[in-house]
Amino acid sequence: MSRPNLLIIMSDQHSPHILGCYGDPVVRTPRLDALAAQGVRFESTYCAAPLCVPSRMTWLTGRSASDLHCWINDFEDSATPTFAHALALAGYGTVLCGRMHFEGPDQHHGFVRRLVGDVTGARDTTRPLFENRIPEHTNGQTWESVRDSGPGRSSYMAYDEAVTRRACAYLRERGKADEGSPFCLVVGYVLPHNPYICPRELFDEYMDKVAVPTVLPEELEELHPAMKEWRRVRGVDLLGADDFRRARAAYYGLVTMMDGNIGALLDALQESGLAKETVVVYLSDHGEMLGEHGLWWKENFYEASVRVPMLWSWPGRLAQGAEVDAVTSLLDMAPTLLELAGADPLPGARGRSLRPLLEERKVPEDWPNVAFAEMHPRRLWPARMVRAGRWKLSHYHAFDRRQLFDLRSDPEERHDLGRSADHAQVREQLLSLLLDGWDGDRIAQVVALQREQVRLVHRWHRAASAGEGEVWRVPEGSNDFGPPHPPHERRQAEEVTGTGI
Repeated sequence: MSRPNLLIIMSDQHSPHILGCYGDPVVRTPRLDALAAQGVRFESTYCAAPLCVPSRMTWLTGRSASDLHCWINDFEDSATPTFAHALALAGYGTVLCGRMHFEGPDQHHGFVRRLVGDVTGARDTTRPLFENRIPEHTNGQTWESVRDSGPGRSSYMAYDEAVTRRACAYLRERGKADEGSPFCLVVGYVLPHNPYICPRELFDEYMDKVAVPTVLPEELEELHPAMKEWRRVRGVDLLGADDFRRARAAYYGLVTMMDGNIGALLDALQESGLAKETVVVYLSDHGEMLGEHGLWWKENFYEASVRVPMLWSWPGRLAQGAEVDAVTSLLDMAPTLLELAGADPLPGARGRSLRPLLEERKVPEDWPNVAFAEMHPRRLWPARMVRAGRWKLSHYHAFDRRQLFDLRSDPEERHDLGRSADHAQVREQLLSLLLDGWDGDRIAQVVALQREQVRLVHRWHRAASAGEGEVWRVPEGSNDFGPPHPPHERRQAEEVTGTGI
């Protein structure tokens, strides 16, 4: 197989439930639906951590949150290689255009070129979030972001439009150039992440069409105690049905708006003449609850939060119109991309290549059918989830009660079997798998230290920050080592000392 170009499109906070090709009868997503029709749609793909930075870092590296010690958004790591590093070393032109939420000064992480800087992560910590370009509370995981929803325009929309224009320009430039080597272009969108604000015409289109999820009082009463505290901390009880409907309508509008941007990107790929040589992938970093189970945003293990849409297309090379039910993980992305590219694997990567699932409609007999995710939400506890076949078990540290769902018979996760005597054996088997190598006490300690360190560094930025540094210059005549050794003497010295210098 020749080495293909790679066009990877990553959105932020897109629930797999709000996508036409995944069964939503209301939302308009014609371009993503067409991509699914000509390629492979994965039904059970999970992020490794349902929060922006941890999910993206695990996706890029193929390593778990515990491997990286990455459970919070304020996380910096430039030492762990990503698939972009490996692809660049294999001769690929690695380009990032738009959103990736890298924290700190390293805004490349293996991408040789960076087009359109990010809206978060590289911010100046002496200023408010997003430099006052967007009200901070509308972006966060608090009830006010749902309350302040409706028609309008936000800088997130303008950002994604700028990212689309620049990515389209890059594809057209590549089509005209004769560079010889393949490229990997990752296009990062911030939509449909809240603020729940969308253009008036889209808001009006969906306001009377979207349904408000049914959440019965008895369901709230039976919620796991960790999820009850989750709701309390975020103030969800302060919201009413009108808030739910308004925010959902705006979110649907944002998904349709994103679909239009993706359509422009795919049109540019076609116009470039490179479509036949390019693998296209669409996925999101995590989902969005959007009112299901009385919850919003992410950072929980319900399907709408931890499961993500994932579409692959390469007409003539990959299966077309295929649906994969096997359990997969975003950790599988790096091994897959590197195998398709003929690149060396990443050290320590946990995922497996999806290539057999992409090229054949049959799931290999040795496919593990298991995926893990973990998190440590602010003001709450470390938690971990395992999806194994039809079962999903969630463990919240400091609680004896587990959450267990049979997704085959209960895909909406209405019936928690965490206290069912009939399912005790399944729970124990899954809990043993889930806790293997995972230490909730240790994670709580690490995260507490990380947050303390981040607070100190942010205080330093506000109080002092970095100024100019003095550059020391080598005085003339400082280095005088005499005549160099002949080459054969130098090699002999290397063998004796073992320095290799």
